[in-house]
Amino acid sequence: MNIFISGKTILKSIILTVIFLSVSTIMIAQSNVPAQPTPVAVSDISYAAENAGWLVNLDEAYTKSKATGKPIMANFTGSDWCGWCKRLTANVFAHEAFKTWAEKNVILLELDFPKRKAMPENIKGQNASLQQAFQVTGYPTVWIFNLEKNATSNQYSIEALGKTGYANNVEEFTVGVDQMINK
Repeated sequence: MNIFISGKTILKSIILTVIFLSVSTIMIAQSNVPAQPTPVAVSDISYAAENAGWLVNLDEAYTKSKATGKPIMANFTGSDWCGWCKRLTANVFAHEAFKTWAEKNVILLELDFPKRKAMPENIKGQNASLQQAFQVTGYPTVWIFNLEKNATSNQYSIEALGKTGYANNVEEFTVGVDQMINK
């Protein structure tokens, strides 16, 4: 019996073996991959401000501002990554003295730019638009302002009263904001 195998036959055999092994490996790997959870629409996410008592929706802040006659105080923050933002919260916003002052003087609006926290797309868009309108380039930045809404176009016009950033304590922060409000 004479067995003669040509080079072409060997090459075809090697190629078919490699293809078979590749396909088999992919199929085995895919069979071990757990099923992916159904993604949740970002608009379905329950979203609230990091600090209790703060609003996240500009329209809601506008409504409360008009009803009370108080200006809006918007905190542009990176709640989950900005060290100075976290310090401002700990040194000022978390204290009862600040909460009491704010209740009497301003409507609180948190405009967050997190890196790891999911946000609804409408809030992301709103925050980005306000960041651009106020030309915010660093965090924390806190703007105090009044809004007027054009009944025809539904667009806001902003009366900026002033801005601030980090403060070491409640008194330092509120004295500065009071000066802006009382101009």
